[in-house]
Amino acid sequence: MDPSTFFSSTLLQNAAGLTVLLAFVGYLATFMSAQVLARRKDKLELVNRRLNEFYGPLYVASQAGNIAYRSLLKKQGKTQSFPILDSEMKEWMLWMTTIFMPLNDEREKIIIKKAYLIVEEQMPQCLLDFVTHVVGYKAVVAKWAEGDYSERRSTIGWPPEFDVYVEHSYAALKAKQTRLLHSFTWRLWHRLFPRKRKNGFS
Repeated sequence: MDPSTFFSSTLLQNAAGLTVLLAFVGYLATFMSAQVLARRKDKLELVNRRLNEFYGPLYVASQAGNIAYRSLLKKQGKTQSFPILDSEMKEWMLWMTTIFMPLNDEREKIIIKKAYLIVEEQMPQCLLDFVTHVVGYKAVVAKWAEGDYSERRSTIGWPPEFDVYVEHSYAALKAKQTRLLHSFTWRLWHRLFPRKRKNGFS
Protein backbone atom coordinates (compact mmCIF):
# COMPACT_ATOMS: atom_id res chain seq x y z
CA MET A 1 0.00 0.00 0.00
CA ASP A 2 1.23 3.44 -0.82
CA PRO A 3 2.32 5.06 2.49
CA SER A 4 0.84 8.39 1.44
CA THR A 5 -2.53 6.73 0.90
CA PHE A 6 -2.31 5.06 4.32
CA PHE A 7 -1.51 8.32 6.09
CA SER A 8 -4.24 10.17 4.21
CA SER A 9 -6.79 7.53 5.22
CA THR A 10 -5.63 7.70 8.84
CA LEU A 11 -5.86 11.48 8.89
CA LEU A 12 -9.37 11.36 7.47
CA GLN A 13 -10.43 8.83 10.07
CA ASN A 14 -8.90 10.92 12.87
CA ALA A 15 -10.55 14.05 11.51
CA ALA A 16 -13.90 12.26 11.34
CA GLY A 17 -13.47 10.96 14.88
CA LEU A 18 -12.50 14.41 16.12
CA THR A 19 -15.54 15.92 14.41
CA VAL A 20 -17.82 13.39 16.10
CA LEU A 21 -16.15 14.02 19.46
CA LEU A 22 -16.45 17.79 19.13
CA ALA A 23 -20.10 17.44 18.10
CA PHE A 24 -20.79 15.25 21.15
CA VAL A 25 -18.99 17.66 23.48
CA GLY A 26 -20.93 20.55 21.97
CA TYR A 27 -24.21 18.70 22.43
CA LEU A 28 -23.32 17.79 26.00
CA ALA A 29 -22.39 21.39 26.82
CA THR A 30 -25.62 22.65 25.27
CA PHE A 31 -27.66 20.07 27.16
CA MET A 32 -26.04 20.86 30.50
CA SER A 33 -26.38 24.60 29.90
CA ALA A 34 -30.05 24.17 29.06
CA GLN A 35 -30.56 22.17 32.27
CA VAL A 36 -28.88 24.86 34.36
CA LEU A 37 -30.92 27.59 32.70
CA ALA A 38 -34.16 25.65 33.16
CA ARG A 39 -33.45 25.15 36.86
CA ARG A 40 -32.64 28.82 37.25
CA LYS A 41 -35.85 29.74 35.45
CA ASP A 42 -37.85 27.48 37.79
CA LYS A 43 -36.15 29.05 40.82
CA LEU A 44 -36.97 32.56 39.61
CA GLU A 45 -40.60 31.65 38.95
CA LEU A 46 -40.94 30.29 42.50
CA VAL A 47 -39.31 33.39 43.99
CA ASN A 48 -41.64 35.61 41.95
CA ARG A 49 -44.70 33.70 43.14
CA ARG A 50 -43.62 33.93 46.75
CA LEU A 51 -43.08 37.67 46.41
CA ASN A 52 -46.18 38.44 44.36
CA GLU A 53 -48.67 36.20 46.16
CA PHE A 54 -47.41 35.86 49.72
CA TYR A 55 -44.53 37.88 51.19
CA GLY A 56 -45.08 40.99 49.05
CA PRO A 57 -48.73 41.50 50.03
CA LEU A 58 -47.94 40.63 53.66
CA TYR A 59 -45.12 43.17 53.69
CA VAL A 60 -47.21 45.99 52.18
CA ALA A 61 -50.15 45.32 54.51
CA SER A 62 -47.85 45.15 57.53
CA GLN A 63 -46.11 48.39 56.64
CA ALA A 64 -49.47 50.12 56.09
CA GLY A 65 -50.78 48.79 59.41
CA ASN A 66 -47.71 49.95 61.31
CA ILE A 67 -47.85 53.41 59.78
CA ALA A 68 -51.55 53.71 60.64
CA TYR A 69 -50.95 52.46 64.19
CA ARG A 70 -48.14 54.98 64.80
CA SER A 71 -50.33 57.71 63.36
CA LEU A 72 -53.13 56.86 65.79
CA LEU A 73 -50.75 56.81 68.77
CA LYS A 74 -49.29 60.15 67.74
CA LYS A 75 -52.77 61.63 67.43
CA GLN A 76 -53.63 60.42 70.93
CA GLY A 77 -50.27 61.44 72.37
CA LYS A 78 -49.47 57.88 73.48
CA THR A 79 -46.60 55.44 73.01
CA GLN A 80 -48.80 52.33 73.12
CA SER A 81 -52.50 51.69 72.67
CA PHE A 82 -53.06 49.93 75.98
CA PRO A 83 -54.82 50.87 78.17
CA ILE A 84 -57.70 52.15 76.03
CA LEU A 85 -59.54 54.82 78.00
CA ASP A 86 -63.30 55.32 77.82
CA SER A 87 -62.73 58.66 76.09
CA GLU A 88 -60.64 56.89 73.42
CA MET A 89 -63.00 53.98 72.83
CA LYS A 90 -65.05 55.50 70.03
CA GLU A 91 -61.99 56.41 67.97
CA TRP A 92 -60.32 53.08 68.75
CA MET A 93 -63.36 51.21 67.44
CA LEU A 94 -63.38 53.35 64.29
CA TRP A 95 -59.73 52.69 63.48
CA MET A 96 -60.03 49.05 64.41
CA THR A 97 -63.04 48.30 62.22
CA THR A 98 -62.12 50.45 59.21
CA ILE A 99 -58.31 50.15 59.07
CA PHE A 100 -56.71 47.51 61.28
CA MET A 101 -59.20 44.65 60.90
CA PRO A 102 -59.45 44.91 57.09
CA LEU A 103 -55.63 44.70 56.93
CA ASN A 104 -55.67 41.83 59.42
CA ASP A 105 -58.33 39.98 57.44
CA GLU A 106 -56.33 40.35 54.24
CA ARG A 107 -53.16 39.00 55.84
CA GLU A 108 -55.03 36.15 57.50
CA LYS A 109 -56.52 35.17 54.15
CA ILE A 110 -53.08 35.18 52.48
CA ILE A 111 -51.53 33.02 55.21
CA ILE A 112 -54.32 30.45 55.12
CA LYS A 113 -54.82 30.22 51.36
CA LYS A 114 -51.18 30.61 50.25
CA ALA A 115 -49.42 28.65 52.98
CA TYR A 116 -47.79 26.43 50.34
CA LEU A 117 -45.61 29.40 49.33
CA ILE A 118 -43.95 29.69 52.75
CA VAL A 119 -40.16 29.43 52.50
CA GLU A 120 -39.74 27.23 55.56
CA GLU A 121 -40.62 23.53 55.67
CA GLN A 122 -42.77 24.11 58.75
CA MET A 123 -45.27 26.88 59.40
CA PRO A 124 -43.47 29.63 61.37
CA GLN A 125 -44.97 30.06 64.83
CA CYS A 126 -45.32 33.81 64.39
CA LEU A 127 -47.74 33.27 61.49
CA LEU A 128 -49.88 30.93 63.57
CA ASP A 129 -49.79 33.43 66.43
CA PHE A 130 -50.90 36.20 64.08
CA VAL A 131 -53.88 34.19 62.81
CA THR A 132 -55.02 33.39 66.37
CA HIS A 133 -54.57 37.07 67.30
CA VAL A 134 -56.88 38.06 64.44
CA VAL A 135 -59.43 35.41 65.41
CA GLY A 136 -59.46 36.85 68.92
CA TYR A 137 -60.17 40.32 67.56
CA LYS A 138 -63.04 39.01 65.43
CA ALA A 139 -64.78 37.93 68.62
CA VAL A 140 -64.20 41.37 70.15
CA VAL A 141 -65.56 43.19 67.07
CA ALA A 142 -68.60 40.90 67.04
CA LYS A 143 -69.33 41.92 70.64
CA TRP A 144 -69.01 45.58 69.70
CA ALA A 145 -71.60 45.06 66.98
CA GLU A 146 -74.01 43.81 69.65
CA GLY A 147 -73.33 46.79 71.91
CA ASP A 148 -71.03 44.92 74.30
CA TYR A 149 -67.89 46.98 74.91
CA SER A 150 -66.59 45.03 77.89
CA GLU A 151 -63.61 43.81 75.85
CA ARG A 152 -61.46 46.30 73.98
CA ARG A 153 -58.62 44.17 72.70
CA SER A 154 -58.02 40.62 71.55
CA THR A 155 -57.36 38.22 74.41
CA ILE A 156 -54.49 36.86 72.27
CA GLY A 157 -51.68 39.39 72.09
CA TRP A 158 -49.95 40.71 69.01
CA PRO A 159 -46.91 38.57 68.06
CA PRO A 160 -43.92 40.98 67.85
CA GLU A 161 -41.95 38.45 65.76
CA PHE A 162 -44.51 38.65 62.95
CA ASP A 163 -43.39 41.96 61.45
CA VAL A 164 -39.72 41.01 61.79
CA TYR A 165 -40.32 37.71 60.00
CA VAL A 166 -42.28 39.30 57.16
CA GLU A 167 -39.75 42.10 56.63
CA HIS A 168 -36.71 39.80 56.70
CA SER A 169 -38.31 37.20 54.42
CA TYR A 170 -39.39 39.86 51.92
CA ALA A 171 -35.90 41.41 51.85
CA ALA A 172 -34.21 38.01 51.43
CA LEU A 173 -36.48 37.05 48.53
CA LYS A 174 -35.98 40.42 46.81
CA ALA A 175 -32.22 39.94 47.07
CA LYS A 176 -32.51 36.43 45.63
CA GLN A 177 -34.72 37.69 42.83
CA THR A 178 -32.17 40.37 41.94
CA ARG A 179 -29.32 37.82 41.85
CA LEU A 180 -31.27 35.52 39.56
CA LEU A 181 -32.34 38.33 37.24
CA HIS A 182 -28.88 39.78 36.86
CA SER A 183 -26.89 36.57 36.53
CA PHE A 184 -25.04 35.99 33.29
CA THR A 185 -26.85 32.78 32.45
CA TRP A 186 -30.24 34.42 32.92
CA ARG A 187 -29.27 37.25 30.56
CA LEU A 188 -28.04 34.63 28.09
CA TRP A 189 -31.36 32.81 28.33
CA HIS A 190 -33.25 35.97 27.38
CA ARG A 191 -30.93 36.60 24.47
CA LEU A 192 -31.46 33.08 23.13
CA PHE A 193 -35.18 32.87 23.92
CA PRO A 194 -36.61 36.42 24.06
CA ARG A 195 -40.13 36.73 25.42
CA LYS A 196 -42.82 38.05 23.16
CA ARG A 197 -43.95 41.57 24.01
CA LYS A 198 -47.57 42.24 24.80
CA ASN A 199 -49.13 45.69 24.59
CA GLY A 200 -45.72 47.31 24.55
CA PHE A 201 -44.52 45.55 27.73
CA SER A 202 -42.07 42.64 27.92
